[in-house]
Amino acid sequence: MNSITTFSTLIAITAATTASAQSVFPAVLPWKINTTGQTGFQGFAADVQSVRYGATYVYVASSGIPSYSIGPWPNNPGSPIVQNWSFRLPRNPVPATTPTNVGPGHIGVYINGVTFFNPGDARSYNNLNIWHQNAMFFEVNGFDSALGHPAGTEYHHHQRTPQLPGGDPTHHSPILAYAFDGFPVYGPFGFANADGTGGVIKITTSYRQRNITQRTSLPNGTQLTASQYGPPVSTTYPLGCYIEDHEYVAGLGKLDSSNARFCVTPDYPNGTYAYFSPVNESGISVYPYMIGLTYRGVLVTGNTGPGSGHNTPTETVVTFCCTACEADTDLNRIIDGADLANVLSRWGGGGGMGDINRDGIVDAADLTVLLAAWGNCS
Repeated sequence: MNSITTFSTLIAITAATTASAQSVFPAVLPWKINTTGQTGFQGFAADVQSVRYGATYVYVASSGIPSYSIGPWPNNPGSPIVQNWSFRLPRNPVPATTPTNVGPGHIGVYINGVTFFNPGDARSYNNLNIWHQNAMFFEVNGFDSALGHPAGTEYHHHQRTPQLPGGDPTHHSPILAYAFDGFPVYGPFGFANADGTGGVIKITTSYRQRNITQRTSLPNGTQLTASQYGPPVSTTYPLGCYIEDHEYVAGLGKLDSSNARFCVTPDYPNGTYAYFSPVNESGISVYPYMIGLTYRGVLVTGNTGPGSGHNTPTETVVTFCCTACEADTDLNRIIDGADLANVLSRWGGGGGMGDINRDGIVDAADLTVLLAAWGNCS
């Protein structure tokens, strides 16, 4: 690592490079790429195998098997195998005018290439498709220690797994996943204000459990006929065990009905719609766990539904070689004046690209990390 002698030298370098300093689109960066041949469950190749990008999309190829330990799954006959996923995400996701409902099966992908599903378990009370079962109640006893399980041969999660980072309340959570509309999913912590100011807080959902003892109406106020009623709230069917036991209250928390908000994040200093994975005071995931029942953006085709997740690029693509250095804000594999410019030009601000350690403010701690990494990425 080259030595840096004086702060005046740093300022001179910054002045020479500020004009050229620029960010790289974030969707190529956060993936856990397996560059060592690491294996997971039953010796299968683990995590993301490659990341490619073109002018329009980022293509993420993964095995669907995590490198962390998984299993066993009591009373579940399924067993994960390699899925050979190839998901495509838009470089420039577009907010939807009319939200699209999330469907069954995978609705997004974690940074390690493992998929996540919506809050339901694809079953409903008396098979009427009215009171939909919450997987966090009806399937929780079949989850492993990573809070996942297989659906047939597809290992997946319904909520944030503790095996990935994001639980530090003093730092903005990193990107944990991407929904298939192309917007990122963060852990539970973000900036207090949408403009990136106010420090780091727990981002709260605007969903809550309804105040009901009888399941005779839906969250939107629809009154049901007797044949459509769900079971009364009881110890067998406690409040929260059905999706329809929850209601959205605008303004109750920081997030909208899709469990997202438009905000500045360390990865998107100009702002983006971002989903968050909320937790309660004990750090336990709360409904809707990842994203709501609708996508906030326009859904990309080819990622959802039967037989999906095997996209072939239809544009010229470049293979992203490796993981980013912590302080390499412009992704040129060198920690240099351009990266320094990104820190100093945002000095004192509430996060964004210069907030290397994600503590909610660009300050000397970030500069220390940058200087310690100065030079070529290893």
